[in-house]
Amino acid sequence: MKYLLVLLLAGVTSGAQIQKEQLNLMPWPQSVVLNDGNFALNKNFKVNITGNPNPRIFGGVTRFLRRLDGRTGIFFEQGFIAKLNEVPNATLQINCEKGGKIGLYEDESYHLDIKQNQITINATSDLGALHGLETLLQMLQNNSTSFYFPNSKVSDFPRFTWRGLMIDAARHFQPVDVIKRNIDALAAMKMNVFHWHLVDDQGWRIEMKKHPKLIELASDGQYYTQEEIKNIVKYADERGILIVPEIDVPGHGSAILTAYPEIGSKVITLTGGTSEKNIQGTAIVTYGIERNAGIFSPTLDPSNPKTYQLLSEIFDEVCPLFPGSYFHIGGDENEGKDWDANPKIQEFKKKNKLATNHELQTYFTMQLVPMLKKHGKQLMGWEEILTKNMSKEAIIHSWRGPNEGMVAGQSLTDAVKKGYKTVLSNGYYIDLMYPIASHYLNDPMPKGADLTAEEKARILGGEATMWTELATPTTIDSRLWPRTAAIAERLWSAEDITDVASMRKRLEVVSFRLEELGLTHIRNRAVILRNISNNQNIKSLNEFANVCEPLKGYTRNKGGTEYQMYSPFTLFADACTPDAKESLAFDDAVTQYLANKTPENKAKVTAFFNKWIAVNKGLIELSANAPLVQPILPLSKKLNDASQELLLVLDKKSTLKSDDLKNLIEQCNSKDHADVELSVYTSLKKLI
Repeated sequence: MKYLLVLLLAGVTSGAQIQKEQLNLMPWPQSVVLNDGNFALNKNFKVNITGNPNPRIFGGVTRFLRRLDGRTGIFFEQGFIAKLNEVPNATLQINCEKGGKIGLYEDESYHLDIKQNQITINATSDLGALHGLETLLQMLQNNSTSFYFPNSKVSDFPRFTWRGLMIDAARHFQPVDVIKRNIDALAAMKMNVFHWHLVDDQGWRIEMKKHPKLIELASDGQYYTQEEIKNIVKYADERGILIVPEIDVPGHGSAILTAYPEIGSKVITLTGGTSEKNIQGTAIVTYGIERNAGIFSPTLDPSNPKTYQLLSEIFDEVCPLFPGSYFHIGGDENEGKDWDANPKIQEFKKKNKLATNHELQTYFTMQLVPMLKKHGKQLMGWEEILTKNMSKEAIIHSWRGPNEGMVAGQSLTDAVKKGYKTVLSNGYYIDLMYPIASHYLNDPMPKGADLTAEEKARILGGEATMWTELATPTTIDSRLWPRTAAIAERLWSAEDITDVASMRKRLEVVSFRLEELGLTHIRNRAVILRNISNNQNIKSLNEFANVCEPLKGYTRNKGGTEYQMYSPFTLFADACTPDAKESLAFDDAVTQYLANKTPENKAKVTAFFNKWIAVNKGLIELSANAPLVQPILPLSKKLNDASQELLLVLDKKSTLKSDDLKNLIEQCNSKDHADVELSVYTSLKKLI
């Protein structure tokens, strides 16, 4: 009778109506209504497209079919979609009124209607239809024998028009396949802007046919050919993604000046105490590609006509590669040291009534506006370009916050009040290794700011920002994903979608689904751990990584000089990620135990301590034939010692004085080993 009841319950569960809380949708749509019944999938499932879409829809639908077939293993009969109204009786009907234009303010809305025998996606543009297909993929459910979509209606549109990701390909060059798989991930998360940071102190990454010295002298042979760039732009277009290139000027100029030192601002002091500008022929300053991280003084000379001639020629060659309407010129972190030390630049400032270096930089930036406008481009720059004389057409990219001694979001508020359109990145710097919740709860619409409707409309959205001083092609995906998906939800979904627990639960599924796009954020962890373990069993390493996180902020690379751009990034910190999985589970167990000290809750906590004691033992054994394990042993021992003592505390057998116990736990807050920190420290403190 007992077994019969279990079987009956199993049958009820598999056929039960799914609840909204069980859906793993991300970004969460504006409206989801679940109805009774399901659409069951079989091999006869086909798709038909009607209306007047851009041809990108054909590739998008074909990719949708292949991903769905890959998840279900059904072997759909339909292969490649190549024309409109190809299968009028198909069970999935997609109708698009018009072709979508890649850019801002396009209608990206869609309506998805799933019924027992028919699914329809209606969208103004094919961009909306592509978003609808991503939602449909996320709606997929299964029982023990089959796959189905729950009957439902979804009406959806984005909250912000700019939902972007910046990847820095200058510090660590990111090959074409890295860029493409991340563009696929952006599309899956309904993001629509890829900001491509292509030039910085550490390298010039664009093939230049008219100025080949830039790649011969300033790229280390690592750059994108113009054909590769065109191919990536096409790839992004087919997925509804706008590409915004960035050439950072006038600061961050080491790479440009390595090739063209004559337009640099630095002067050499000659014998006798006189100074000579580097273009005078008497003394030439030499520059080199920067190998470290940080802010450096090489800066373009805003008083030299040759600077503008070269930049104009560069834009003439680069702008046609990118059909989008926006071009990012950087403009950040120019300390002006070389300007202050250059008498001719100081004389230029006086002549042009420029009181400060900020005004001088505005003069420089304003010279770029017509160069870009000539190619139909609107200038965008980091917030330092914002001054009273800056063109109102410029887009201000807000990035500074408390880390830089600024009020979070202040530059964004200032910009919109002064009439500028703006994009927020402060709070979305995912290279800082901050917890996902800090990004998820960071809204582009500033809380408490007294903004008019017109000013609010100038807040275009936000952009996740991935600087790559510490990220290589092997590790970049694990730094980007899945946290960028949470940022995607913040930029797409309604303002009141802020439940962190719900986000974490849905993200667990979204993260593993992203692997089907080729992302390596999960699988490459084992690659790195095998390297560390000398190809021994990685179980102990993996379990220790589940309670360790990389040092936060920029503390991993003190002074920017611990690591060079060619240093190894195959170490324990590179395998660890923010929001260490087991730390969250341990914190839940501690919270439950402190609220109700039952034997069951106590057992949950002690299970973690026993595991960490075993992990420490395993790491010691592993280290006998794995030198790269040695740096983490001191931290593992601290966790082991705390675990052993806390087991005694929970059993009321501890003989340690209170201060000694606190000191033992405090040891677990160490930041001195292997560039990682124990993410269970705060939870351990709760227990004492």
